[in-house]
Formats: sequence, C-alpha cells, structure tokens
Amino acid sequence: MSKRFPALFLAMVLSGAAAQAQSTSQLPDAPTPAPDSPTLRNVPRNLMHDQAGIWTFPMHTSSTGALEGIVLVVAAAGIGAEDRHIMQNHFNDSSLNQHANTASEGLTGLFGAAPAVFYGVGHLRHDDEAQKTGVMAGEAIVDSLVVNQAIRICARRERPTVDDAKGKFFSTPVGFESSFASNHSVVAWSSAAVIASSYKGFFTQILAYGLASGVSVTRVMSRNHFPSDAFVGSVVGWMIGRYVYHRHSDDQP
Repeated sequence: MSKRFPALFLAMVLSGAAAQAQSTSQLPDAPTPAPDSPTLRNVPRNLMHDQAGIWTFPMHTSSTGALEGIVLVVAAAGIGAEDRHIMQNHFNDSSLNQHANTASEGLTGLFGAAPAVFYGVGHLRHDDEAQKTGVMAGEAIVDSLVVNQAIRICARRERPTVDDAKGKFFSTPVGFESSFASNHSVVAWSSAAVIASSYKGFFTQILAYGLASGVSVTRVMSRNHFPSDAFVGSVVGWMIGRYVYHRHSDDQP
C-alpha cells in the first residue's frame, strides 16, 4: 500500500490545504488588516503572499484543519488502493477515451477562460464584483498550478496507460509528466471555487461544481489519470480557490 500511495506526502499537502479552505479565522492566518484588494495591479504581490501562506501552512494549521486533512488522506488512500483495479477493468474503450478527453479539454478550457470573461464583462458593465471574481479566479488557478506542479515533480507517478496501470510513484522516466495530481482538475476546481464563493446562488453552485466534477470524471474516463489523481487535484484546487477568495474578497465571515 505504501509503495503505491505515499500517504505521508499526501498528509503534508492535504492537512495544510484543509486549514486554508475554512473561514478566514481558520485559514493560515490571513493577514490583518483587510485582505489585499483583488485588482490586476495587485496580482503579482498577491500571488507572492498567497504562496507564502500556502507553503508555510505547518506553522498555522489548526487542530481542526489537521483533522480534516487526515480525513482527506484516508479518503484519498482508499481511492488510491483501488486505482489499479479500476483502470485495468474499466474505461478500456478507445472511442470512450477519446470523447472523454475532448470533453475534459473543453470543460477545462471554459474554467481557464472564466477569469478573462468575468473581468471583461465586469469592465464593460462597470460591475466591480465580476471584475474581482475574474481576478481572484485567475489568481487561484495560478496558485493551484504552482502547488500542484511541485506535487507532480515530487510524486513522478506513471500514467494509467503505462505498465498495465500499476501507477508507480517516484518513477524517474516520468519527468514532468506525472499523473499525480491532475492539473485539469486543479484548474477546474480552483476556478469553480472562486466563482461559487462569489455568486452564492443555488444554480451557480450546481453549475460551477457540476462542471468541475465533469472535468475530474472525464480525466479518469479518458485514461489520462487514476481516480486518486483526479480526487487530490480536485481537493487541492477547491481548497486553494476558497483560500484565495477568503483572503482577498470583501466578503469576510
């Protein structure tokens, strides 16, 4: 089990991420006074502050955040234990794989374009809320990708199409193309988290998280990722998206 799924590595990532998805008082000490304003001019500074907060999470993680992190690790480990079985016995239809890949690329493209769309529409309509949502969504995507790329470089996991879907970690030939965790899921869930946090209507929540779930599912169906890759990518993206929103929005709990 430990050879197939590095739970300790996941624990470090997810226990910190769990703390950052909570309200501001439970995040890794979001700064006081008020959070930095989400404007284009402030993006470079905000990104540096975000990364500092994310990577120093061990010094700020609350007991509640640590407990939630442990729960997520257990869930991820449970899914990871079934990775090989699932990929060896399901989703072996090349036509299905191709259609799922097309769907995942299209949906991820929508989430990737969402920051520019929100900002552009907000600018044209003089809607500050939409502009701020666009800036925060873009910031969350960048923050999440930086964190996830570090995870991928460390994990170096083989893709489901390699070596009978054994999903080995720390494989040198993998290089920068690690399967763990899913970048597509990270992009979708970080963007969706900001949008759903900014616009709290029921249908907005369903649409944002429903489409993000579609990305995660189709990444597995296309055999680009194992289920645990998509799950962890989704969790990391959602938590960092929530962190960025609570740190920089005016909507402080």
